[in-house]
Amino acid sequence: MSAPTSEQIIRHLRRAHAVAKRAAGSGHHPFGAILVGPDHETVLLEQGNVSAVNHAEAVLARTADRTFSPEYLWGCTLYTTVEPCAMCAGTVYWANIGRLVYGMDESRLLAFTGGHRENPTLDLPCRTLFAHGQKDIAVTGPVPEVEAEIATLHEDFWTR
Repeated sequence: MSAPTSEQIIRHLRRAHAVAKRAAGSGHHPFGAILVGPDHETVLLEQGNVSAVNHAEAVLARTADRTFSPEYLWGCTLYTTVEPCAMCAGTVYWANIGRLVYGMDESRLLAFTGGHRENPTLDLPCRTLFAHGQKDIAVTGPVPEVEAEIATLHEDFWTR
């Protein structure tokens, strides 16, 4: 499986960030995810956060699972603004999405949310979760070129 270029990674993370901004503008938490095909160019799906149990990544992975074959999904990349929580990483795993790229890690998110009742962050990095599985899911992140943009949106949102 080939890897996306740095330019593709940055471009797709910025698109996921635009999805997160739209989610926040609609009154949801500011998380966004997109699924990109094996060509590293074709955006197949976009999803913003819906609710506390319908996170952007999990909803997107479930939709992808219903829409595409597991073999096809193994060549796809899920781009997300923030490192997936344990629930979302597990859903990515079970959907058979072969690559994950995130802009900001979950520990940095915790610095903005603190003990916020709407986001009780689990301290379980996605790499740790994937390491306990049987699939070699490629993970890239955090990505410094977009991390500050994502952090600003979260800082603004969680301190309101």
